[in-house]
Amino acid sequence: MPIKSFRGLIANESVDQISLHTNNGSVGYKIVKLQLYPNKPGDEHYLSAVKVYSVPQPDPSVTPPDEVTDFNDQTLLAAAFFQDNSDKAYPADLDVIFDNMTFNQDIYITHKSKSGTASINYYIELEQIKLDLGENTVATLKDIRNQS
Repeated sequence: MPIKSFRGLIANESVDQISLHTNNGSVGYKIVKLQLYPNKPGDEHYLSAVKVYSVPQPDPSVTPPDEVTDFNDQTLLAAAFFQDNSDKAYPADLDVIFDNMTFNQDIYITHKSKSGTASINYYIELEQIKLDLGENTVATLKDIRNQS
């Protein structure tokens, strides 16, 4: 199936929404790649946690995202941690884990930097999957259950 890619620059303690929903929910997606890239390579120290969720996240002006990652959270689709130091003696490191879950609704990306206010670029690839009626129902009900 086709691969759709999305990219963006996400500010510290903010949430981005990627619109994927359709009228009938017959198109599903799976994450196949998630990468992070610094906004100012070599100029800043980065300690960034980026997470992808299947449900809306709280308003960041009220409840900012945090760096705590709980793999028991059924709404967590992916998590990535990027660290880089402006000192060239310490190479950059990126850890990425994503679930093999199929979803058919919007996804939400959060960012929390432990090293200040640095923004970070993200790049995500989603495999597009045609869902039959049963798969569509399961994916939609899972989203509904996770939102309540």
